[in-house]
Amino acid sequence: MEDKDFLEMIVKELVDKPEDVVVERNIDERGVLLTLKVNPEEMGKIIGKQGQTARSLRTLLRIIGNKNNSYVNLKVYEPEKEGEERAPREETPKDKVNGEAREGGLGQEAPKEEVTAPVAETLDSDVDELKL
Repeated sequence: MEDKDFLEMIVKELVDKPEDVVVERNIDERGVLLTLKVNPEEMGKIIGKQGQTARSLRTLLRIIGNKNNSYVNLKVYEPEKEGEERAPREETPKDKVNGEAREGGLGQEAPKEEVTAPVAETLDSDVDELKL
């Protein structure tokens, strides 16, 4: 069984609309790339919790590739990443501090505050207690 047919067979069993499953096979200098396209409503079933289903599919495809002495990788086609821009991300509660937007905005590191605790004195007193 070829890698493309194998992937198609498994994915069609996972989704509710198997007629929307399309697998494209491309060969380049790095090996075989299988691009999987499914109905956008079914994307969660293919990716799975924390990407576990997609990771498992990739593992199975690599096993088939090893059997055929080739490197096989899987790309799950996501239409919004292939040309359409996503809507700007809205501010979430963890982006706020005391009801105001966190300095630096989204995707930027917040300014670091200096810690002025007397660390050396604390360590010395702890060491003295241990010696007793």
